[in-house]
Amino acid sequence: MRRRLLVIGLFAASSLFIASLFIIHLVFVDLPSLDSLTTNLVVPSTKILDRRGRLLYEIADPAGKHHTTVPLAEIPLALQQATIATEDASFYSNPGVDLVGIVRAMWINLRGGEVIAGGSTITQQVARNHLLDPQERAERTLARKLRESILAWRLARAYSKDDILALYLNQTYYGHLAYGVDAAAQTYFGKHAAELDLAESALLAGLPQAPSLYDPLTDPQAAADRQAIVLDLMVKQGYITAEDARLAKSEKPKFASTPFPIGAPHFVFYVWDLLERKYPPEVLHSGLTVTTTVDLDLIHLATDLAARHLKTLANDPLGIPHGASGAALVALDPRTGEILAMVGSPDYFNAEASGAINLAVAPRQPGSAIKPITYAAAFSPDLCPDLGSAIRNSQSAMDCPWTPATMILDVRRSFVTKEGYSYVPQNYDRQYHGPVLAREALASSLNVPAVVALDHVGLRTMIRLAGRMGLTTLSDADRFGLALTLGGGEVRLLDLTSAYAVFANGGRRVEPVAILEVTNAKGETIERRPDPGPLLQGEGEQVLDPRVAYLISDILSDNQARAATFGLNSILQIGRPAAVKTGTTTDYHDNWIVGYTPQLAVGVWVGNADNTPMVKISGVSGAGPIWHDFMRAALQARPPQSFVEPPGLTRVEVCALSGLLPSPSAPCPYRVGEIFIAGTEPAQTDNLYQRFKIDTTTGQLADANTPPNRVVEKIFLVLPPEAESWARQAGIPRPPRQRAGAQASGEAGEIVVTSPDPKTVYHITPLLPEASQQIRLSAMSGVALVRLTFVLDGQPLATLDASPFETWWQLAAGDHTLQVVGEDAAGKKYRSEAIGFSVRN
Repeated sequence: MRRRLLVIGLFAASSLFIASLFIIHLVFVDLPSLDSLTTNLVVPSTKILDRRGRLLYEIADPAGKHHTTVPLAEIPLALQQATIATEDASFYSNPGVDLVGIVRAMWINLRGGEVIAGGSTITQQVARNHLLDPQERAERTLARKLRESILAWRLARAYSKDDILALYLNQTYYGHLAYGVDAAAQTYFGKHAAELDLAESALLAGLPQAPSLYDPLTDPQAAADRQAIVLDLMVKQGYITAEDARLAKSEKPKFASTPFPIGAPHFVFYVWDLLERKYPPEVLHSGLTVTTTVDLDLIHLATDLAARHLKTLANDPLGIPHGASGAALVALDPRTGEILAMVGSPDYFNAEASGAINLAVAPRQPGSAIKPITYAAAFSPDLCPDLGSAIRNSQSAMDCPWTPATMILDVRRSFVTKEGYSYVPQNYDRQYHGPVLAREALASSLNVPAVVALDHVGLRTMIRLAGRMGLTTLSDADRFGLALTLGGGEVRLLDLTSAYAVFANGGRRVEPVAILEVTNAKGETIERRPDPGPLLQGEGEQVLDPRVAYLISDILSDNQARAATFGLNSILQIGRPAAVKTGTTTDYHDNWIVGYTPQLAVGVWVGNADNTPMVKISGVSGAGPIWHDFMRAALQARPPQSFVEPPGLTRVEVCALSGLLPSPSAPCPYRVGEIFIAGTEPAQTDNLYQRFKIDTTTGQLADANTPPNRVVEKIFLVLPPEAESWARQAGIPRPPRQRAGAQASGEAGEIVVTSPDPKTVYHITPLLPEASQQIRLSAMSGVALVRLTFVLDGQPLATLDASPFETWWQLAAGDHTLQVVGEDAAGKKYRSEAIGFSVRN
């Protein structure tokens, strides 16, 4: 037995010895010498070309002419501290190695997992990036982690901490082809590293972990969020005070770039970001040739048009200081998704306008340019099952799906937000337009109908469709309210243009494409986009009913339908069929226009990179001229094409106000032809125009006692009760009130409280006499009432026997409920819905 145990012991010991030799060989053999720490390998340049093979930019060796080494003494202390707080809080006390990280890596390796290259000390990062060869650097193995740790331990013995920190700061990649803090400072801020302040230092210190994710020139908000994390870490480590961090967070960065030869700079860095996400550094710097989708001629055209129009705005003949300094443009082939042009600003190197920020991919609020997606959701038959309670709870009890002939009341109305407050949307012209059809409401960009439409379909349904069409920045429905349909959420110009391309492509979604081919230094193809050939509609995933896509295109290209807002000779016309929508955000922060033909989709943004508001510039006057001129020039050599009508659509003549079929008993005076998805055509006849018998002597309704020779029939427009106030202000003749016991033909309706709005919160101020602090209580009815009573908190407050039905009530603190009770001449009772409001001291 002892002999057997001895044999087993010797075998185990020899196995352990052999395994140890193997590990020692694996870890220590060919371990790089520290002498190679500062050796720079010269690699071939990477070339980025346009679709015709013309050079956009040649990326030199990162250790070459674009890199400058600066001593640690010239690097601001704030940047050093920010880097240490973010990357390696124990830098000056640890032995150069993250012992916890090594143990964690061994445990993951024993469990068969992949070793993640995160949590390394600054010294380990220097060892990995400058001592290991590119192939080993890319490995995620326990052996590489151990070799990296041994090298880091040796580095910490051979070099001072300051030397290691200086090497890290001078060699680390900060994005946008900037290696080292001095190159990064000049790339992002147009200054040397020594001139950086605390806010700028914190922003740079947050970049190395993910330069493309936190890129301040493509996503300033993500960069700001990351900067805030770095500043909080500096407070935690005692480097700065909380007040220092607060002031730094509030500082608005001024981005700039030092001029260098480059064509389409925003697009080049967009492509480089895509490459960085896909390939490791050793591939990126191995001499690639990248053929992209853009046409350099279109880039130059877009840049020149943007610069020229901004100059025109700056020299307004009326002397209005519009204050617009930035513009961006994206052009796509809607059938292939290929990006034909991308301009993030007219001048990448304009520091005053923060020209280096790529506004083609930076999230901004789109204003009314988002409305077509809301209406697309409302028109979609396949989304009706998703609406459910949204329709039942909607303030519009209209059928599902809507059609371009759905009547929407553009009148003052209140909606209750998810926070429980009253929301009253207003139109751009601060006016209401009464009953309008969905076609006119969308084409003329009316705000109130758009909110009604979103209230009808529901936020989640609209956001889900927007996501399918490519607007991923709107994915969190809990962040938004009904104002989303007016541009209350941020989107990227590239994404919104791509979403409009879905309409142009018959409801099919094609992901934006920027790269056609990538070859290595030997000419071997690494990736290639398949040749799409002579594509027709049909490429991509079907994310929207093709009939709905056609309806949206037909509405957005209907010059007559948009004439009420834009006129018949607006800049939205380009001499061929084109669908287009503008957008203007509150206080003129952003101007948008996105439009398309079957061959080309183009989006334009005008505003300021720092989000300061402009002065009296709408989407049509700000972004419109750039879009108009670009579309005409880009399509000049192509024959006009109409949008292809898919099967399953029908045409029906309807009344121009109600969208219903003309009634033979009281024919509507204005009719229009409209397009419908088969099966959604109206079956009901018009009920707005009603015939009444009038006593010519009294002007009142005739009854059974009225002599026949005094009776004349007249047709009146009878609107729903919520439109009564608008009709009265518009001067629309109302039918006479009923006599006692008389019944008007076909007249029906209910009582609606028009003031106060539901969930309104009023405040009593000590600055005014209490008796003067009153609110108006008012109601409308679609039936002829002989009396109406306001009931407040269950107690009658006031009884009226004539229209207008309104009274005044002095504010009293508390939560209140108001209901209105009415009675007609026959004694029939009517009750409004009870609405709640609050008064606070």
